[in-house]
Amino acid sequence: MAYQDFSMDHHWLPFTPNRSFKKDPRVFVAADGMMFTTHDGKQVLDGISSLWCVAAGHNRKPINEAIKKQLDTLDYATAFQASNDQAFKASEMIAAMAPGDLNRVLFCSSGSEAADTSIKVALAYHRARGEGHRTVFIGRERGYHGVGFGGMSIGGIPANRKVYSTALLPRVDHMRFIHDPVNHAYIHGQEPVWQEDILLELENRILPLHDPSNIAAVMVEPVAGSAGWYLPPKGYLKRLREICDKHGILLIFDEVITGFGRLGCNFASDYYGVVPDMLNFAKCVTNGVIPLGGVICTDRIYDSMMQANSGAPEHAIEFFHGYTYSGHPVACAAAIATLTLFKEDNLFERAGNMGRVLGDVLHSNFKGLPNVVGIRTLGLAGAVELSPIAGSPGKRAFDIFMDCFHQGVLVRPAAENIVICPPFIVEKQHIERIVNVVGEAIRKNA
Repeated sequence: MAYQDFSMDHHWLPFTPNRSFKKDPRVFVAADGMMFTTHDGKQVLDGISSLWCVAAGHNRKPINEAIKKQLDTLDYATAFQASNDQAFKASEMIAAMAPGDLNRVLFCSSGSEAADTSIKVALAYHRARGEGHRTVFIGRERGYHGVGFGGMSIGGIPANRKVYSTALLPRVDHMRFIHDPVNHAYIHGQEPVWQEDILLELENRILPLHDPSNIAAVMVEPVAGSAGWYLPPKGYLKRLREICDKHGILLIFDEVITGFGRLGCNFASDYYGVVPDMLNFAKCVTNGVIPLGGVICTDRIYDSMMQANSGAPEHAIEFFHGYTYSGHPVACAAAIATLTLFKEDNLFERAGNMGRVLGDVLHSNFKGLPNVVGIRTLGLAGAVELSPIAGSPGKRAFDIFMDCFHQGVLVRPAAENIVICPPFIVEKQHIERIVNVVGEAIRKNA
């Protein structure tokens, strides 16, 4: 199929330079395993799990068959005042995988909806406990929590916020970012050890400014994925947990990217040994095949909400929130099949093993190349940071992305970073091809 066979006049592409796209279209028409087929018949190696989603590789038959079977059985059912068997089965599987007492699952359709859902849960929870004055949220600079107004407000990526600044939530503050480009430019599977405690700012400035009794929750990505795979300092997340516990503040982990195997275990919460009060998920839960997201809450949050309504009539709704597609039966069937496939094929363990291969190859091949100023690897993901072109932020990474695509490799430009996060089925030869193509593009754009 040539792209002329369909019109590109009506589709407004997200997070894409639409003007230049039409001059050099990148349209996928098929995928299998590690490979895409483009509109003009070229093969492209998926080096980013199609935006962190396709962990098990493309066109996996068990997932496809589960979707087909579900469509023939129950295609859709309302999520309000009723539910479906697949939603109960999927939530049971997800809760069993989550750490600690994270046992209650609220479904939605995306990571953005998950972020906004967890914000609403936090507000409702504190109100149910008689602390409705807790309405301040704390995020982090360069954090990403989707594109809903709540998630954008707590998120800290300037380009995502500037156009909408007048409509963002007013009671939000942001902690300092977690990267030290001088002392920790190159990180390979380790937690960077800082000489200073960057959470002192939270304790000594942010909390006193708002008063801890007014703060509802802190939301962070355990690893800052969308900004370009930035790793937290050693002990950072545990200390953040302690600070939140001290002041009665909820801790929300946004694991839309790190959840379901990227670090070689179920969640980054497991990797770092920290249990949040809520955990946002999406992406890999269905292998990216059908949109599904959600929030896993602790029993304490759920029980508090139920107890606060114990005196209300039995027909009264305890939490006024939900989406038309909450717990969609087809999406939940896809999740059940995906999580089963992960387990049967030991894909999380495989991700951990191949992550070490990826990290070794990235550091040995990219360090010392022109304009490379940092490399960060952990789990099956890595980022190569580049020096910017004066007056054209992000252009070098975008040009490298384009060169790689034309050479048959899909990587991700994120500000001044090239991010590589392949599916868990990746083989060493795939990694070597990705690295060879990226390396040549870096030299070309020196």
